[in-house]
Amino acid sequence: MTEKLKFPVGSFRVQGEFSESQIKSFIQDIKDFPKLLKNEIQNLSEKEIDTSYRPEGWTIRQVIHHCADSHMNSFIRFKLALTEDNPTIKGYHEDIWALGNDYTQMPIVSSIQILEGLHARWTKLLESMRPEDYKRTFYHPEMKKEVALDRNLALYSWHCKHHLGHIKLISQRNN
Repeated sequence: MTEKLKFPVGSFRVQGEFSESQIKSFIQDIKDFPKLLKNEIQNLSEKEIDTSYRPEGWTIRQVIHHCADSHMNSFIRFKLALTEDNPTIKGYHEDIWALGNDYTQMPIVSSIQILEGLHARWTKLLESMRPEDYKRTFYHPEMKKEVALDRNLALYSWHCKHHLGHIKLISQRNN
C-alpha cells in the first residue's frame, strides 16, 4: 500500500527509443499539466493543501512548490543542452528545499502562476525542437551519466502524472 501511495502512477521506466507519437504525447502532458493541476486543487481546502498524501510524505503545498522548482530546473537543463555540448548540470537537494518556508508557508498561487508561464514557454520550446535535438544530452553529476533530452522529456511527462496522482489521493480520500 505504501508503494502505491508513493508512486500512484507507478515508477518511471524507460525502454528503448521514443517514437514521434510518444514525443508528441509527452509534450501534450507538459502542456496540459498546469490546467490539470488547477482542476485537481480547485476544490481543496487549505487544510487539505496542508495534508500529506502519505505518511512521511510532503503536503500538497510542498508538492506544488516542488513542481515549480523541479520543472524550472528541467526547462533550464533543456536550454543548456540545446545551446552547449553536453553541459554538466547542477543538481539540488529537493528534500531540503521542501523544508523551506517558501514551501511550507507560501500560498500555492505563486507556484501555479510559475507553472502556467513556464509550461507555456516549455511547450513552445519542445514543439520547435527537431528530432535530432531530442538526442542532445546533458551530464548529470549525481547520476554520473549523460541524459538525452527525449529521456528527460519522458521523465517530466511522468513527473507531471506522478504528482497529479499524489494530489488525487487527497481528493479521493476526502470524497
